[in-house]
Amino acid sequence: MIEDTLFAASKIFWLFARPNTFALFLACLGGIALIARRRWGRWPLLLGLGWFVAVLLTPLPAWITLPLEDRFPRPAEAGRVDGVIILGGAVEQLLTERRGIPALNGAAERMTEAVTLARLHPEARIVFTGGQGTLAPGQMTEADVARQIWAGMGLDGPRVILESEARNTWENATLTHALIQPKAGERWLLVTSASHMPRSIGCFRRAGWEITAWPVNYSTSPGGQGWFDPPFSFRLGQAEWAIREYVGLIAYRLLGRTSALFPAP
Repeated sequence: MIEDTLFAASKIFWLFARPNTFALFLACLGGIALIARRRWGRWPLLLGLGWFVAVLLTPLPAWITLPLEDRFPRPAEAGRVDGVIILGGAVEQLLTERRGIPALNGAAERMTEAVTLARLHPEARIVFTGGQGTLAPGQMTEADVARQIWAGMGLDGPRVILESEARNTWENATLTHALIQPKAGERWLLVTSASHMPRSIGCFRRAGWEITAWPVNYSTSPGGQGWFDPPFSFRLGQAEWAIREYVGLIAYRLLGRTSALFPAP
């Protein structure tokens, strides 16, 4: 019951606290107040518009994303691998259900990297963890979509394990650990977006699992290269995702779900 309440509260909170949505709300509130000749309206208007101006004219999205993406460098080589865990978040189960074909989003590298690693390490188990992470779930889970995608790419059979109950990163870690029950000395890789890796590693460590980070889906280049190349809409989403991760790190630390405020290698 507590887990269900926390899950619903996190979804409702972020629905209103998303930076782009909140900034737009402030701008509209300030504009309406000024039209009504309320002088205080200039401050929410300036704050709201200031957010969009900062994203447009400065490398703010890259600045706040880089520390997340660079926190866990990708190993030069995988070495011996007993298993690979792929976190959900790359598939769109509701769209898949409505359209009848598997749908991926901007984190699709999580799914393709699993196929690459499976071919490089035929002895490794491939584990996908992802259920229904929405307040109004449909009939399919993320694991159902993963099964379809991987089967179409030739990745199936008993080595593929699907965990279909997890709704967030904490449940990814705890439910997968209970399902797999990894043995001492085994080497497992964790595949997720680079910016999501610090919170993910913290959760898996808290669940009692020492795991090797294998980040994918980078959105920044080091040294300032190409920071203004993506369109404005992409950088809005990039900044919002980074702030979501920082908020998640703080919330998970307060809830005791991560091993450190900002986990490190």
